Amino acid sequence: METVSDAIIVGGGPCGSFAALNLAKHGFNVTVFEEHEEIGIPCHCTGHLSINGLRALGLYPLPKKIVENFFYGANFHSPSGKTLSVRFSQPVTCIVNRALFDKHIAENAKKAGVQYRLNSQVKSLIIENDFVKGALVKLNGEIDDDFTAKIVVDAEGISSRILRQTGLQTLNSEMLVNAVQAEVENVKDIESDMVEVFFGKDYAPGFYAWLAPKQDGKAKVGLAAQTGNPKEFLQKLMYNHPAASRKLRTARILRTVFHPVTLGGPIPRVYFNGFLAVGDVASQVKSTTGGGVIMGMNCARIAAEVAGEALRVNDFSSNFLSKYQRRCEKILGFDMKAMLRIRKMLNAMSDKKIDYAISFCTKLGLDKTLQNVEDIDFQGKTLVHALRSPRVISVLFYLFFLHLSANP
Repeated sequence: METVSDAIIVGGGPCGSFAALNLAKHGFNVTVFEEHEEIGIPCHCTGHLSINGLRALGLYPLPKKIVENFFYGANFHSPSGKTLSVRFSQPVTCIVNRALFDKHIAENAKKAGVQYRLNSQVKSLIIENDFVKGALVKLNGEIDDDFTAKIVVDAEGISSRILRQTGLQTLNSEMLVNAVQAEVENVKDIESDMVEVFFGKDYAPGFYAWLAPKQDGKAKVGLAAQTGNPKEFLQKLMYNHPAASRKLRTARILRTVFHPVTLGGPIPRVYFNGFLAVGDVASQVKSTTGGGVIMGMNCARIAAEVAGEALRVNDFSSNFLSKYQRRCEKILGFDMKAMLRIRKMLNAMSDKKIDYAISFCTKLGLDKTLQNVEDIDFQGKTLVHALRSPRVISVLFYLFFLHLSANP
């Protein structure tokens, strides 16, 4: 048994590396165990991130080689092809090369003193007297060894294999969607500085589809679905959706990846004796968009803060570590609940009602009101702020009416 550090981080994705970085900045010894041979590989995520979210995390501007494009807004296409366009006066989001982005966070962590052990799969937690004391790790796919630490931060991703060993409740499987993302070339009729969003239960039941142009002429297209085969839905989207097919019918798919996305909101409890959970494993993901990088990294920073406090006073009890959950809920709780409510409302609306809603928003000029939105990550607070506008109030009443008529 080898004592490697003050803290062990399970997973070298952005949430794991950001937690490690923030712990190391305060002088703690941190080791990250990453099961893959290279940080950021394989890549599953589109990497569509808000600029304000990155800036608040101290990560903006990013190195130029990481950013694949900037976006001033989005075009929202209804199932029948009606469009609501929202354009801002300056870029609000960007897409990044996720492999390079993950490597960037990890390199910053290494410079702060974090040790990375690649090709090292955490097989199980070491639990003694109901306290997590470290991890059993398979090194280089061959040797099992025990590594002890004072606290373990679980950033393993959506699999939840390690989380289950603590007895904590895992994410809501009923709110999982299966996503497909493809890189394509030869896309037509697109605005290079706008993201395209496509709705329709025949193409993305329980979610939506997206198209994000890159500066090199290629694009990232994807969707997620609560039921059915996402690969088949992608083909239908490209050839049958009235708006998407105009842009994608001639496109050629270069590569495709698949991954699940959790939309059910944060798990009920994210702490245990000597243990914290961050990122996708804790379902710290926006229910509206499936974006988990910014939210997860915010929680990773809080986890590092609380873990640091625990290390200073040598108290790793659940009672002490519970402040991690309280701080996350204080910052994110309202927004997470609001976004989950919006997701459930959208899922309950038929394609016809979504058509009505987009037409109504366009006629009412909601695009002009939305141009004043400052934060697209904390969507609950943004919605409350937007209620100052009569247009937004009218739209909410209309959406509520459509929701009620769909759920008598």
